[in-house]
Amino acid sequence: MTGPTVSVHGALSEIPAADWDGLLAHEPGRASPFLRHAFLAACEASGSASPRTGWAPRHLVVRRGGRVIAAAPAYARDRSDGDFGRDWEWAAVAERRGIPWYPKLVLGVPFTPATGRRVLVAPGEDRGALVRLVVEAARRLCADEGLHGVHVLFPGADEARELEAAGLALRVDFQYHWRNEGYRTPEEFLARFPSKRRNAIRRERATPARQGIVIRTVRGDELAADPAGWAKACFTLLRASTDQMPWGMRFVNRAFFERVIAGLPDAAEVVEARRDGRLVAMAFNLASRERLYGRYWGCVEQHPFLHFNVALYHSVDECIRRGVQIFEGGAGGEHKLSRGFEPAETWSAHLVLDRGLDAALRRHLEAERAERLEAIARWREEHPRLGG
Repeated sequence: MTGPTVSVHGALSEIPAADWDGLLAHEPGRASPFLRHAFLAACEASGSASPRTGWAPRHLVVRRGGRVIAAAPAYARDRSDGDFGRDWEWAAVAERRGIPWYPKLVLGVPFTPATGRRVLVAPGEDRGALVRLVVEAARRLCADEGLHGVHVLFPGADEARELEAAGLALRVDFQYHWRNEGYRTPEEFLARFPSKRRNAIRRERATPARQGIVIRTVRGDELAADPAGWAKACFTLLRASTDQMPWGMRFVNRAFFERVIAGLPDAAEVVEARRDGRLVAMAFNLASRERLYGRYWGCVEQHPFLHFNVALYHSVDECIRRGVQIFEGGAGGEHKLSRGFEPAETWSAHLVLDRGLDAALRRHLEAERAERLEAIARWREEHPRLGG
């Protein structure tokens, strides 16, 4: 039998959805909805992730005897905005040394800082061997096409170790995630807080009702019945918010929302807030059986605590009601700590083709990793049950 071969694809549409999704069907939780063909295709086909926006697809696919046995979503990037790799300081150091940092090769999901598989492997295959093969293919691709480094963003902890064994240097960071400790009701969750904080959260949670605002989650058939209408509403609210931000973050367009809603009817959901029947705010989320992922927020009216209720509290209650284990609220947001979210490690893996810069980066990452793991462990020791 011939050995595996690796091909590089300039669009996800070149890879049949059945072949791609067949690699994650056996572990959908670890892969996350963002690795599904429909989501990645929505990013590309909508033009949100395209060479024009700094995402040139270079997907790696491994075949044996014509059968797809592994794959990795990969993009050549000439910038860092939108990949959440937070490597601007590294790029600045490289520039001062006269070493190019861009273009770089990113293995990950466009504008999505959510942990999940980055090398998809068919069941029954040797994951370690195929991860090493994909890493070597990524390295060769960089050498062949003038890319200056391989950056695998937001793999899980176990996959991070596989990538380290394949020769990449690990970086640890953290986000704030909510964890379901078997709560039967929201009141059981609130019971973990000291009395003063618990009462403050109750006041925040009660505010929308006093403002005449009704919040609910729209899912499944109701959402899929009008993907174009919901896409227009979500995009309008998102743009109303991003237009107020000096840094923009206008990563996705209306067509992206429509394709995700239509293509992932079992995963997409919208938390809507209405006042007098008018849609005034929304949070656009994706969900698996075990995790809820908060992605986009938008509003056309400003009300006290509206963001906390639409983007956080309501979805926490949904997780409790549906038995969802973890709610990933996205990148950033120290305000989540005081509302019951806790630090959770996130990982990335890196290899720079310039050997001198690569060696310096590895030394830096080793020290940074020790500091961050110690800080997270210290926080957990000091706050074993409290949200802040």
